[in-house]
Amino acid sequence: MKKLFLFVLIPALFMAPAVSAAPPAVPENAARAYILTEAETGEEIAAYHAHERFAPASVTKIMTMLLVAEALDAGQYQKSDPVTASEHAAGMGGSQIWLEPGEKFTVEELLKTVAVVSANDAAVALAEFTAGSEEAFVEKMNDKAAYLGMLDTHFENCTGLPAEGHLTSAYDIAVMSRELLKHAWIKDFTAIRSDSIRGGKLELENTNKLLRTYDGATGLKTGFTQEAKYCLSAAAERDGTSLVAVVLGAETSALRFEAAAALLNYGFAGFRTVDLQEREEVLPALLPVINGKEDAVPIALSGGGKILLPKGKAASLRTGIDLPAAIPAPVAAGERVGSLSLYAGEEKLLERDFVALSPVEAEGFFDVFRALARRVFLGNAA
Repeated sequence: MKKLFLFVLIPALFMAPAVSAAPPAVPENAARAYILTEAETGEEIAAYHAHERFAPASVTKIMTMLLVAEALDAGQYQKSDPVTASEHAAGMGGSQIWLEPGEKFTVEELLKTVAVVSANDAAVALAEFTAGSEEAFVEKMNDKAAYLGMLDTHFENCTGLPAEGHLTSAYDIAVMSRELLKHAWIKDFTAIRSDSIRGGKLELENTNKLLRTYDGATGLKTGFTQEAKYCLSAAAERDGTSLVAVVLGAETSALRFEAAAALLNYGFAGFRTVDLQEREEVLPALLPVINGKEDAVPIALSGGGKILLPKGKAASLRTGIDLPAAIPAPVAAGERVGSLSLYAGEEKLLERDFVALSPVEAEGFFDVFRALARRVFLGNAA
């Protein structure tokens, strides 16, 4: 079968100097552990004790918000639905909005207070509304952590208040942070600098100071207890690149923000995310099909087309596309139909499969007969 093999030069996207081999300049006493990852691909850029287990304090609420976001997107309930505070929720200590038993707020209002001021009482109210009880919700949190491969994590509550065995790692926090960011609308909450509830009577000021000081910051969550010290999962976006920096165990609040900013600066200065699937001249959207009920099948790269590359990796990128000129029917959804390889000079950076996005059945005898009849009796007008 005739094949199409293309090499395409991607012009000088990465002309900046090569990234230094030195680690990011994180201030002393700023972290017991940290990690910096690209938000969409999950590629690790820098890490320090990333799998050591620590108490995460209110950074726990990233998982709480994730389960609420999933419930909302699944239609389990709506943002406008009312939630009635239980005595248990109203009895939470630490950061709170001083819920009274029986007091009603909408899901949206409670989610906002969790994201902005880390309200423990609001988090528990949402947990009970979602799963029936905080205990059942925490079971879902641990199930989700296992599903995401968060092997360093065990949750005892939905707030991050001190509890024996309530532990996670910088790596796992980055995993759940990236999962939360898949719900793009969550940034409507995590990026709020200030707001209010109770008709303006209670002011809300975001505990994440990076939202005021760091260009491109979009969230996500702070945390503090005496055991955990000062913690942060910080998300930011610049020029199509999204990063997540997790800092655990800083000695002061200011140090956690300094550390996160240093990590994010390191990432944005040295790396850029490229989406190959947005380059129409590189990636074909359709592949012709021989003897199929459809003339062509839509194709895409498996695992998505986004990659993180050092800005100084190469002056240009060379892309090899190995595809047949056409593929015979039948075609199964998810079937491998070709491959893409990306090179920087002679170094092969990656290889990904092209896969069919939908099935195409083979033409049967009567399909072929009808097509022939149309050609004979109607010509090209058919």
